[in-house]
Amino acid sequence: MGDLRGRRILVTGGASGMGAGLVTALPRLGARVVSLDRAADPGRAVAAAAGAEFVTADVTDQAAVIAAVDRAVDLLGGLDVLIHAAGVAPSGPAGAMSADLWNEVMAINATGTFLTNQAVFRHLSDAGGSILNFASAAGLVGYPGKAAYAAAKGAVIAWTRSIAREWAPHGIRVNGIAPAIVTPMYARTRAEMSPEQLAEHDQTMRNSVPLGGSLGDIDRDLVPAVAFLVSDDARFITGQILPVDGGIVAMR
Repeated sequence: MGDLRGRRILVTGGASGMGAGLVTALPRLGARVVSLDRAADPGRAVAAAAGAEFVTADVTDQAAVIAAVDRAVDLLGGLDVLIHAAGVAPSGPAGAMSADLWNEVMAINATGTFLTNQAVFRHLSDAGGSILNFASAAGLVGYPGKAAYAAAKGAVIAWTRSIAREWAPHGIRVNGIAPAIVTPMYARTRAEMSPEQLAEHDQTMRNSVPLGGSLGDIDRDLVPAVAFLVSDDARFITGQILPVDGGIVAMR
Protein backbone atom coordinates (compact mmCIF):
# COMPACT_ATOMS: atom_id res chain seq x y z
CA MET A 1 0.00 0.00 0.00
CA GLY A 2 1.25 3.50 -0.80
CA ASP A 3 2.94 5.57 1.88
CA LEU A 4 0.62 8.45 2.80
CA ARG A 5 2.43 9.73 5.89
CA GLY A 6 2.11 13.50 5.96
CA ARG A 7 0.21 13.65 2.69
CA ARG A 8 -2.36 16.47 2.59
CA ILE A 9 -5.53 15.18 0.96
CA LEU A 10 -8.89 16.71 0.04
CA VAL A 11 -11.72 14.19 -0.42
CA THR A 12 -14.99 15.30 -2.00
CA GLY A 13 -18.23 13.41 -1.40
CA GLY A 14 -16.95 12.62 2.08
CA ALA A 15 -20.31 12.47 3.85
CA SER A 16 -21.37 9.06 2.56
CA GLY A 17 -20.49 5.99 0.52
CA MET A 18 -16.98 5.46 -0.77
CA GLY A 19 -16.02 9.05 0.00
CA ALA A 20 -16.86 8.55 3.66
CA GLY A 21 -14.96 5.28 3.65
CA LEU A 22 -11.86 7.07 2.36
CA VAL A 23 -12.20 9.93 4.86
CA THR A 24 -12.30 7.28 7.58
CA ALA A 25 -9.42 5.16 6.27
CA LEU A 26 -6.83 7.62 4.97
CA PRO A 27 -5.95 9.25 8.33
CA ARG A 28 -5.13 5.75 9.61
CA LEU A 29 -2.52 5.58 6.84
CA GLY A 30 -0.88 8.78 8.01
CA ALA A 31 -2.63 11.29 5.74
CA ARG A 32 -4.04 14.61 6.84
CA VAL A 33 -7.53 14.84 5.39
CA VAL A 34 -10.17 17.47 4.71
CA SER A 35 -13.59 16.20 3.67
CA LEU A 36 -15.90 18.21 1.41
CA ASP A 37 -19.61 17.60 0.92
CA ARG A 38 -22.85 19.54 0.63
CA ALA A 39 -24.41 17.35 3.37
CA ALA A 40 -23.02 19.23 6.34
CA ASP A 41 -24.25 17.24 9.35
CA PRO A 42 -23.24 13.73 8.24
CA GLY A 43 -20.09 15.13 6.66
CA ARG A 44 -18.97 16.70 9.93
CA ALA A 45 -19.80 13.54 11.86
CA VAL A 46 -17.75 11.29 9.57
CA ALA A 47 -14.82 13.69 9.55
CA ALA A 48 -14.84 14.20 13.32
CA ALA A 49 -14.88 10.46 13.97
CA ALA A 50 -11.87 10.04 11.66
CA GLY A 51 -9.86 12.96 13.02
CA ALA A 52 -10.29 14.85 9.74
CA GLU A 53 -11.53 18.36 8.99
CA PHE A 54 -14.72 19.21 7.08
CA VAL A 55 -15.82 22.00 4.76
CA THR A 56 -19.25 22.42 3.19
CA ALA A 57 -19.65 23.02 -0.53
CA ASP A 58 -21.83 22.11 -3.48
CA VAL A 59 -19.51 20.86 -6.24
CA THR A 60 -21.76 22.43 -8.90
CA ASP A 61 -21.18 25.95 -7.52
CA GLN A 62 -17.90 27.36 -8.81
CA ALA A 63 -17.55 30.11 -6.21
CA ALA A 64 -18.35 27.68 -3.39
CA VAL A 65 -15.84 25.15 -4.71
CA ILE A 66 -13.05 27.72 -4.97
CA ALA A 67 -13.77 28.98 -1.44
CA ALA A 68 -13.92 25.45 -0.04
CA VAL A 69 -10.66 24.39 -1.71
CA ASP A 70 -8.94 27.53 -0.41
CA ARG A 71 -10.26 26.75 3.08
CA ALA A 72 -9.02 23.16 2.83
CA VAL A 73 -5.58 24.36 1.78
CA ASP A 74 -5.50 26.72 4.77
CA LEU A 75 -6.48 23.89 7.13
CA LEU A 76 -3.89 21.53 5.69
CA GLY A 77 -1.13 24.06 5.19
CA GLY A 78 -0.98 23.15 1.51
CA LEU A 79 -2.31 20.42 -0.74
CA ASP A 80 -0.84 17.28 -2.25
CA VAL A 81 -3.87 15.28 -3.40
CA LEU A 82 -7.46 15.69 -4.54
CA ILE A 83 -9.67 12.60 -4.45
CA HIS A 84 -12.90 13.59 -6.18
CA ALA A 85 -15.51 11.02 -5.16
CA ALA A 86 -18.68 13.19 -5.17
CA GLY A 87 -21.38 11.97 -7.53
CA VAL A 88 -24.94 10.78 -8.01
CA ALA A 89 -26.42 7.91 -10.02
CA PRO A 90 -30.20 8.21 -10.38
CA SER A 91 -32.08 5.70 -12.51
CA GLY A 92 -34.62 6.23 -15.27
CA PRO A 93 -35.42 5.23 -18.85
CA ALA A 94 -33.50 7.26 -21.42
CA GLY A 95 -36.58 7.82 -23.58
CA ALA A 96 -38.51 9.45 -20.75
CA MET A 97 -35.68 11.26 -18.97
CA SER A 98 -36.36 14.88 -18.15
CA ALA A 99 -33.94 17.62 -19.10
CA ASP A 100 -33.83 18.60 -15.43
CA LEU A 101 -32.58 15.17 -14.40
CA TRP A 102 -30.01 15.13 -17.21
CA ASN A 103 -28.74 18.58 -16.23
CA GLU A 104 -28.53 17.67 -12.54
CA VAL A 105 -26.54 14.49 -13.18
CA MET A 106 -24.19 16.24 -15.58
CA ALA A 107 -23.76 19.18 -13.20
CA ILE A 108 -22.78 17.04 -10.22
CA ASN A 109 -20.75 14.33 -11.93
CA ALA A 110 -19.15 16.05 -14.92
CA THR A 111 -19.14 19.78 -14.12
CA GLY A 112 -18.32 19.00 -10.49
CA THR A 113 -15.23 17.15 -11.65
CA PHE A 114 -14.19 20.08 -13.84
CA LEU A 115 -14.74 22.64 -11.08
CA THR A 116 -12.95 20.76 -8.31
CA ASN A 117 -10.02 19.78 -10.54
CA GLN A 118 -9.64 23.33 -11.81
CA ALA A 119 -9.86 24.77 -8.29
CA VAL A 120 -6.97 22.62 -7.03
CA PHE A 121 -4.84 23.20 -10.13
CA ARG A 122 -3.57 26.57 -8.94
CA HIS A 123 -2.54 25.02 -5.62
CA LEU A 124 -0.71 22.12 -7.27
CA SER A 125 0.75 23.78 -10.35
CA ASP A 126 4.02 24.89 -8.72
CA ALA A 127 5.03 21.84 -6.68
CA GLY A 128 2.97 19.13 -8.37
CA GLY A 129 0.58 16.63 -6.84
CA SER A 130 -2.02 14.04 -7.66
CA ILE A 131 -5.68 14.13 -8.68
CA LEU A 132 -7.80 10.99 -8.56
CA ASN A 133 -11.25 11.27 -10.14
CA PHE A 134 -13.99 8.71 -9.66
CA ALA A 135 -14.91 7.31 -13.05
CA SER A 136 -17.12 4.29 -13.71
CA ALA A 137 -17.42 1.31 -16.00
CA ALA A 138 -20.65 3.01 -17.04
CA GLY A 139 -18.60 5.66 -18.83
CA LEU A 140 -16.75 2.97 -20.76
CA VAL A 141 -19.43 0.44 -21.69
CA GLY A 142 -22.72 2.26 -21.02
CA TYR A 143 -25.36 1.63 -18.37
CA PRO A 144 -28.97 0.97 -19.49
CA GLY A 145 -31.34 2.65 -17.09
CA LYS A 146 -28.68 5.17 -16.03
CA ALA A 147 -27.81 6.80 -19.34
CA ALA A 148 -27.22 10.27 -17.89
CA TYR A 149 -24.84 8.83 -15.31
CA ALA A 150 -22.98 6.89 -17.99
CA ALA A 151 -22.71 10.00 -20.18
CA ALA A 152 -21.40 12.07 -17.28
CA LYS A 153 -18.81 9.45 -16.35
CA GLY A 154 -17.75 9.25 -20.00
CA ALA A 155 -17.08 12.98 -19.77
CA VAL A 156 -15.09 12.43 -16.56
CA ILE A 157 -12.90 9.85 -18.30
CA ALA A 158 -12.22 12.09 -21.29
CA TRP A 159 -11.50 15.08 -19.05
CA THR A 160 -9.16 13.03 -16.85
CA ARG A 161 -7.16 11.75 -19.81
CA SER A 162 -6.97 15.23 -21.33
CA ILE A 163 -5.73 17.13 -18.30
CA ALA A 164 -3.31 14.32 -17.43
CA ARG A 165 -1.41 15.27 -20.57
CA GLU A 166 -1.97 19.03 -20.26
CA TRP A 167 -0.94 19.28 -16.61
CA ALA A 168 1.91 16.77 -16.67
CA PRO A 169 4.51 19.55 -17.20
CA HIS A 170 3.40 20.92 -13.81
CA GLY A 171 4.16 17.60 -12.13
CA ILE A 172 0.46 16.88 -11.63
CA ARG A 173 -0.62 13.28 -12.11
CA VAL A 174 -4.30 12.76 -12.97
CA ASN A 175 -5.88 9.32 -12.89
CA GLY A 176 -9.33 7.82 -12.54
CA ILE A 177 -10.66 4.87 -10.60
CA ALA A 178 -13.68 2.81 -11.68
CA PRO A 179 -14.85 0.97 -8.57
CA ALA A 180 -17.46 -1.73 -8.01
CA ILE A 181 -17.66 -1.57 -4.24
CA VAL A 182 -20.30 -2.25 -1.59
CA THR A 183 -21.71 0.95 -0.09
CA PRO A 184 -24.52 1.62 2.41
CA MET A 185 -26.72 2.65 -0.55
CA TYR A 186 -26.11 -0.73 -2.18
CA ALA A 187 -26.92 -2.46 1.10
CA ARG A 188 -30.21 -0.56 1.31
CA THR A 189 -31.03 -1.52 -2.28
CA ARG A 190 -30.44 -5.17 -1.45
CA ALA A 191 -32.64 -4.88 1.63
CA GLU A 192 -35.51 -3.59 -0.50
CA MET A 193 -35.40 -6.57 -2.88
CA SER A 194 -37.79 -9.49 -2.61
CA PRO A 195 -36.20 -12.90 -1.98
CA GLU A 196 -36.69 -13.74 -5.66
CA GLN A 197 -35.14 -10.47 -6.83
CA LEU A 198 -32.22 -10.90 -4.46
CA ALA A 199 -31.55 -14.43 -5.66
CA GLU A 200 -31.60 -13.27 -9.29
CA HIS A 201 -29.34 -10.32 -8.48
CA ASP A 202 -26.81 -12.48 -6.65
CA GLN A 203 -26.70 -14.93 -9.53
CA THR A 204 -26.06 -12.06 -11.92
CA MET A 205 -23.22 -10.88 -9.70
CA ARG A 206 -21.69 -14.36 -9.58
CA ASN A 207 -21.73 -14.44 -13.37
CA SER A 208 -20.41 -10.89 -13.77
CA VAL A 209 -17.60 -10.57 -11.22
CA PRO A 210 -14.79 -13.04 -12.00
CA LEU A 211 -13.05 -12.49 -8.63
CA GLY A 212 -15.41 -13.57 -5.88
CA GLY A 213 -18.75 -13.06 -7.61
CA SER A 214 -19.70 -9.97 -5.59
CA LEU A 215 -18.84 -6.31 -5.15
CA GLY A 216 -15.66 -5.38 -3.33
CA ASP A 217 -15.10 -4.03 0.16
CA ILE A 218 -14.07 -0.42 0.79
CA ASP A 219 -11.26 -1.13 3.25
CA ARG A 220 -10.00 -4.36 1.73
CA ASP A 221 -10.27 -3.54 -1.97
CA LEU A 222 -10.72 0.20 -2.60
CA VAL A 223 -8.48 1.87 -0.02
CA PRO A 224 -5.24 0.07 -1.04
CA ALA A 225 -5.79 0.95 -4.71
CA VAL A 226 -6.52 4.59 -3.92
CA ALA A 227 -3.57 4.84 -1.54
CA PHE A 228 -1.26 3.47 -4.21
CA LEU A 229 -2.48 5.79 -6.96
CA VAL A 230 -2.09 8.97 -4.88
CA SER A 231 1.27 7.98 -3.38
CA ASP A 232 4.76 8.41 -4.77
CA ASP A 233 4.75 4.69 -5.58
CA ALA A 234 2.63 5.67 -8.60
CA ARG A 235 4.88 8.57 -9.60
CA PHE A 236 5.14 7.35 -13.21
CA ILE A 237 1.41 6.69 -13.70
CA THR A 238 -0.94 9.29 -15.16
CA GLY A 239 -3.89 9.44 -17.53
CA GLN A 240 -5.05 5.95 -16.51
CA ILE A 241 -8.45 4.61 -15.48
CA LEU A 242 -8.06 1.74 -13.03
CA PRO A 243 -11.04 -0.59 -12.61
CA VAL A 244 -11.26 -1.90 -9.05
CA ASP A 245 -14.10 -4.26 -9.79
CA GLY A 246 -13.04 -7.88 -9.53
CA GLY A 247 -12.43 -8.15 -13.25
CA ILE A 248 -15.77 -6.89 -14.61
CA VAL A 249 -14.09 -4.51 -17.05
CA ALA A 250 -10.92 -5.22 -19.01
CA MET A 251 -9.33 -1.85 -19.81
CA ARG A 252 -7.86 -1.19 -23.24
